[in-house]
Amino acid sequence: MIVKYNLPKKIIFCKNCVMSNQRPGSISEFFHTKDRKNAKYLKINEQDGICDACKQNDIKNKINWKEREKKLVKLLDKHRKKNGEYDCLIPGSGGKDSAFQAHVLKYKYNMNPLIVTWPPILYTDYGLKNYNNWINIGGFDALVVRPNGRVMKELTKLSIINLFHPFQTFILGQKNIAPKIASKFGIKLVFYGENEAEYGNPIAENNSSLRKKSYFAVKNYNNIYLAGIKISELIKKYKFKYRDYKIFLPTSDKEINKNKIEIHYLGYYLKWIPQEAFYYAVKNTGFSPRPFRTQGTFSKYNSIDDKIDDLHYYTTFIKFGIGRATYDASQEIRNKHLTREEGKNLVKKYDGEFPDRYFSEIMKFLEIKEETFFKICDKFRSSHLWKRVKSTWRLRHTINKDGTDD
Repeated sequence: MIVKYNLPKKIIFCKNCVMSNQRPGSISEFFHTKDRKNAKYLKINEQDGICDACKQNDIKNKINWKEREKKLVKLLDKHRKKNGEYDCLIPGSGGKDSAFQAHVLKYKYNMNPLIVTWPPILYTDYGLKNYNNWINIGGFDALVVRPNGRVMKELTKLSIINLFHPFQTFILGQKNIAPKIASKFGIKLVFYGENEAEYGNPIAENNSSLRKKSYFAVKNYNNIYLAGIKISELIKKYKFKYRDYKIFLPTSDKEINKNKIEIHYLGYYLKWIPQEAFYYAVKNTGFSPRPFRTQGTFSKYNSIDDKIDDLHYYTTFIKFGIGRATYDASQEIRNKHLTREEGKNLVKKYDGEFPDRYFSEIMKFLEIKEETFFKICDKFRSSHLWKRVKSTWRLRHTINKDGTDD
């Protein structure tokens, strides 16, 4: 039996939520290779069977948030400018979380944020409307950074072929462009929303408000990968030059230190509940959920900006046995908005649903034959997760214990 991507061989499910130990932790996308050699996965405690994400949620509920807010005000006062210049930067494409961040910082804490957007590969109509509402109704200055479309398309196609990761180019831009723009504008404070530890990265990462430098800065550019290919090989093999890829690359550690840029998680200072961020964005920035249920899950308002978003979650189902309903239900269970039993039923009903709404359009845009995509799917299945029964692929183990090996 072949175990791919350095995944844990034994599949274990959390006894509190519906997530398994196959959930991948965040890694620096510019070191992302097919084998995921140094990747970490969700830790589930051997003694009580509870995952790190659920434990982190318990920790979050015991934090003195008034004291944390005082620390936030102190940080903001340190960076606040009184001459009309921007004093903080917020990356976002128009989703509920970035809308909440920008609005609360400007109107509650009297900061002057600049919005920087690396647009989705293929905006949904309602996602673009939410973005425009965010800027126009919310009232913000915004800078949109559009990469070379030909390069974006080629790298997205290669990221599917080499990593089965259609969202990599968007993640690279959204996570890396903020420090670069902050440096250009002389802005020393950048905010992201929640720490990845909220959802399964090691708990220790949530002990600080600062985002790890390894996510957005490097000391040496020689070993960087894009779409699973070393950048030196990309330049040799494909038609683009180094200058064409440069916008996708992280800033240098030296540049960050020289400009004294601080990158913080706002979720460290303010109690972050996704549903509350949604309600806040609806009320204050004109945010609207999808007009229909998102394929692969039961929700309508999470990650709805990009047509490729739905396909991204389908690829995580193939690679890790975890679909979008598992992600959404686990988060809802932790926040006491669902029972575990309700979550299990939703996973059974929606996890792994194929996102056909935009599929043909995406394949046509990327110039990938639909049958080729399905062949790639099978290539990226790990046999410890999947078993072929006649002409159908089935999971060996599921949260509902109806897998082939349960």
